Amino acid sequence: MQEPTSQSMPEYKRPSEEELRSRLNEEQYYVMCEDGTEHPYTSEYWENDHEGIYVDAVTGQPLFTSFDKFPSECGWPSFSCPISEDFVVTRRDLSHGMIRTEVRSAAGDFHLGHVFDDGPQERGGLRYCINGASIRFIPEADMEVEGYSYLFPYYKKRKQESMK
Repeated sequence: MQEPTSQSMPEYKRPSEEELRSRLNEEQYYVMCEDGTEHPYTSEYWENDHEGIYVDAVTGQPLFTSFDKFPSECGWPSFSCPISEDFVVTRRDLSHGMIRTEVRSAAGDFHLGHVFDDGPQERGGLRYCINGASIRFIPEADMEVEGYSYLFPYYKKRKQESMK
């Protein structure tokens, strides 16, 4: 399946620090800009089962589809893969006395969460454990109005594959 690439989409940019402070609530700023973590089971997206896409809460860069979201008992929205590897960046995280792999948005360089290798094997074995404060859900019905119609070919293929 052809993944969207950063060349096939609009340019998403990180805004100034001043704009970040005015646009984000306290929890979003803590999670996204200070590499924080929201409390488990508190995200509005933890149990969201509607069809659509999840985007960076600030830049709007697309990150995950609802078809790659799966139920996990970790307390945060969990996904098996991003829309494209070009849309996320991973790096080693040694904070809190642990060795983990942090996930950041590529365009905004915002902290999203962590990726672990304990996801469903039939979906590739990865679990992208993502803070709901760092993402925004766009229902399928709103994708065109919100400017994401360029994702429809990929999205429709993912939808068909998820029904098999």
